[in-house]
Amino acid sequence: MLNYRHSNHAGNFGDVLKHIILIEIFEYLCQSDSRIEYIDSHAGAGLYQLDTEITDKRPACSNGIARLEADDWPELSSYFACIDSVNPDDLLAFYPGSPVIARQLLRTHDKARLYELNPAEFESLNNNLGSDSRIRLLLADGFKGLSDLVSPSAGRRLVLIDPPYEMKTDYDMAASAVRQAYDRFAAGTYVLWYPVVQRCLTDQLYDSFVNSGIKNIQRFELGITADSTGREMTASGLIVINPPSPLIAKMSKLLPRLVTTLATGEGAFFLCDDLEKV
Repeated sequence: MLNYRHSNHAGNFGDVLKHIILIEIFEYLCQSDSRIEYIDSHAGAGLYQLDTEITDKRPACSNGIARLEADDWPELSSYFACIDSVNPDDLLAFYPGSPVIARQLLRTHDKARLYELNPAEFESLNNNLGSDSRIRLLLADGFKGLSDLVSPSAGRRLVLIDPPYEMKTDYDMAASAVRQAYDRFAAGTYVLWYPVVQRCLTDQLYDSFVNSGIKNIQRFELGITADSTGREMTASGLIVINPPSPLIAKMSKLLPRLVTTLATGEGAFFLCDDLEKV
């Protein structure tokens, strides 16, 4: 199975898609004055250096953010602003993870709760975000944290579930965690990231949501080459429950261009649809 430690894959095509959609949802929710509660189940370190030996010899960002030029994507100005905020010298030396992106978008009255179970990653997360009073950091299992959630007293809730998928059971655990959190607060927006390594596991994940009885589910998937029988991640996607109404129209325009720009082989593709209607 895939061991998706964030530092090994920072800025890759999966991050590009995930963070574009996360920002789109955040900005839509910010159109209301209501407080946003942001929850990240597997936060990681929050910020990643792209030019160190921690990353692969061929940096993961080479099939992701390194292929995108801000001037070519004016509709992604907020995404590039988040990247620029951690690269003041206009060099792509750092990539912001979801926690740092969320920090950029949180307003003064918004709150965030970030879970990370790996002690080393948590230490880095604390160094990167621990001084922000809007953000609560928890050295804890994010899946369990989601199962313990209660409905917010007011405002809106945005939940990102982004596990490492180290074991096949992570697919079931992730789907179960989303359903439990949804059962406690059906009005929240839930974003589940998934890799495509073995298509059969991804299909099972789809089916678990199609058969869940949950309505208003959309799927966004980006494949940079055709599915493979190997252990390499060839695509990734997001399942979004209660998405903003404009999201699918915007992604329907963006995804074809992203596929063209990020493709590494034949058979590159995208999916952008209502999952319950598949």
